[in-house]
Amino acid sequence: MMALRFFSRLPTGDSPHETPSLARMALALPFASLVIGIGPALLLVFGLLLGLPSYFAAALAVAAAVLATGAMAEDAVADSMDGLFGGASRERRLEIMKDSRHGTYGVAALCLFLLLRVTALGAIGAENPLAAGGLWLAAGVLARSTALWLPVALPPARQTGAGATAGELGWKSFAAGAGFAVILSLVLAGPFAGYLGLLVAFVLLALAVAGWTALCRKLVAGQTGDLTGGLIALCEIAALTAFLLAS
Repeated sequence: MMALRFFSRLPTGDSPHETPSLARMALALPFASLVIGIGPALLLVFGLLLGLPSYFAAALAVAAAVLATGAMAEDAVADSMDGLFGGASRERRLEIMKDSRHGTYGVAALCLFLLLRVTALGAIGAENPLAAGGLWLAAGVLARSTALWLPVALPPARQTGAGATAGELGWKSFAAGAGFAVILSLVLAGPFAGYLGLLVAFVLLALAVAGWTALCRKLVAGQTGDLTGGLIALCEIAALTAFLLAS
């Protein structure tokens, strides 16, 4: 429940919200990601099976995903790119990331993220509608869980915000959640991408996480909620890239 409320805007009842805890959410996040992604994935599959043009169906499905998550990754990747590349000092970068307005770097990153998702899903869906749904679900599950490495590796860059209030995440909780994500990805993507495709996905995910972590350490000496959300976006594209290479 906590993971669904933190990472999506899906209805979860009227019970009081608990203070977010990454340590608790990490274990449940792969399954929450499955719930978050199943609606858009089914929309993609049925749209393709009903005869919609593949890229149009992909655009509709991505729009549904944006609604389901409250544009969390989209907003985060825009804020992250604005802050990391628009500021000249650590303090200025963090200040820019906190600003709700988007600049050139943020708008460009947002547009590219949406474009890459739509074209990847449209290309896969044109060949195999079921593969498009399964591979997208796997990419989402892997992206959210692997992106949690950032708060494992780096301390909060500031004392307020989602990155600080969600608490610390130990490597054991991260590893357990990542293990569940790998198992789900084998079920969802294995029939379509094969072991080689999954292996390429794991390699690209590791490179994306390592590169983003090093960049955040160098430019802001820590992590924030925006930076973790931005990494989710990068990881999803990394996984989809691997699946395209394997398809």
